[in-house]
Amino acid sequence: MPRASKKERSFDLYEHIVSLRTVEECCRFFDDLCAVTELRAMEQRFDVAKMLHAGKVYTAILNETGASSATVSRVNRVLNYGTGALGEIMDRVTEEQGEPVRQETEDGGTP
Repeated sequence: MPRASKKERSFDLYEHIVSLRTVEECCRFFDDLCAVTELRAMEQRFDVAKMLHAGKVYTAILNETGASSATVSRVNRVLNYGTGALGEIMDRVTEEQGEPVRQETEDGGTP
């Protein structure tokens, strides 16, 4: 049986996500759209990303989140070599909450 051709990215989903108005509405939207396991996996990866972004060490992250070392490594790669969106959003939220934003050194690490 021939494989279906790879579909181009649809921006319709993302446009609807941007239109969500409250955290409650966002939760309900994703509860309807995703399986519980998918949501928990995304939530766990986000928690790992926040902890890495804050400078926590792998062992603390593993203990606090229950994530595998492969997940922590993958999220770390995304923070260091991804598009930069995840770190930018974390910096923005941190700044809006009045907390100091993490500073990076020239080599990409924290001071």
